[in-house]
Amino acid sequence: MSKIKILFISLIFLASLGVALSISAQTNLETERAELEKELERLEQEIRRSEIDITQTEAEKDSLRYQISVIENKINTLNYQIQRNNLLINDLGLQIGDTEQSIQKTTAKIQDSQKKLGDTLRTMYREDRKSVFFILLTEDDLSSFFSNLTLLERLSEETKNVLDEIKILKASLQGQKITLSEEKEEAERVARIQAIQRAEEEAARLEREKLYGLTEEEYQAQLEEKRDLEKQAEEIRSRIFQLIGIADVEMPSFGEVLEVAKWVEQETGVRPAFLLAIITQESLLGRNVGQCNLVDADTATGRNVRTGEIIQNVMKPMGLPGRKGDIDDFLRITREIGRNPYETPVSCPIPSVGGYGGAMGPAQFIPTTWAGYQNRLASILGRLPDPWKVSDSFLASGLLLSDNGARVNERTAALRYFAGGNWNNSKYSFYGDQVVVRTNCMQTFIDKGTMSNECSRLVFIPE
Repeated sequence: MSKIKILFISLIFLASLGVALSISAQTNLETERAELEKELERLEQEIRRSEIDITQTEAEKDSLRYQISVIENKINTLNYQIQRNNLLINDLGLQIGDTEQSIQKTTAKIQDSQKKLGDTLRTMYREDRKSVFFILLTEDDLSSFFSNLTLLERLSEETKNVLDEIKILKASLQGQKITLSEEKEEAERVARIQAIQRAEEEAARLEREKLYGLTEEEYQAQLEEKRDLEKQAEEIRSRIFQLIGIADVEMPSFGEVLEVAKWVEQETGVRPAFLLAIITQESLLGRNVGQCNLVDADTATGRNVRTGEIIQNVMKPMGLPGRKGDIDDFLRITREIGRNPYETPVSCPIPSVGGYGGAMGPAQFIPTTWAGYQNRLASILGRLPDPWKVSDSFLASGLLLSDNGARVNERTAALRYFAGGNWNNSKYSFYGDQVVVRTNCMQTFIDKGTMSNECSRLVFIPE
């Protein structure tokens, strides 16, 4: 066999071996990704179950917290009532003491008046028993005698009236003392009942707090379980991102892209929540900027970097009637920023929508659209813009959305962003609806710093 034939057979063998290894590697990649996605689905089901448990436990905690609050309010009310009753009891005690002193003084007055009345009556009795002869001997005249007698009678009557009034006052004071004593006894009885009620409420509060403590322990355990599941799921998601061929793209944090969006608002007037919703819809906040590579610029053929499948119409070819193709601008843009056009990821065509792929970077700009904004971007940035830089792509997106009327109607601006002049075609309405939902999620996070589980899924795991 000639050397040429041997060399030829060897080359064929090596090529076949390379293809086999490539197919084997691709098969292993697919198998690994399928296993990871299956595991991710299981973990997400566990997370949802954990979220349900946490929600139920939170409801139990809220119920116990409310019950404890109600009981504490009852205890506080009882404390105030007991304090008020104690003050009332003390006040009634003082009033009873004052009344007893008044009764004692009144009794002394009665005794004094009775003594005076007795003295007067005895004097009148003695005067009345005097004989006429004695009167004539001792008195200057009869008129003086009768004047004294009349005075004594009037004094006796006045003393008797005063005595009657004092007796009436004593009876009134004694009645008042009885009333005050009854009020005091009732207040003391109420205070005793309230003290018993307070003790019962305090026992109930301690029982609820014990239950709350047990529920809190269960709640924290559930949260820890959920955190572990989410951590595992996030690790798997990160691995899946690497498997789909975007490892060379910088993955910004949510906080970083939010700051960029706020800066873009200053430049364009586009609301950060809306801009972030668009970028999320387009590229998962810059984490998935495309899964296709250009293979042949003349035929606009590409390849899916994940599956290896050859893709037609990866972007609009050169020399189309009436306008340049996207490939012309794509080759120029990548050359100017120093990227290899055949290793730079772009979006694949969407079969359900039709047309071409070729969208670039986090904002997913078609090359010809990017070319139309390059000068404005360069004027603001003070340098050559790069579609794959987060700040540059976000700014470009803000300018385009502003030009599309985002400050007047965000949904329409979103549809124009996606479908251009065909934005009012009903088959594209899904895009606008999804952007509206994600915008609301973003705005809630910006305003309150919180995000529901559903919003978290829409933002960080978009469909």
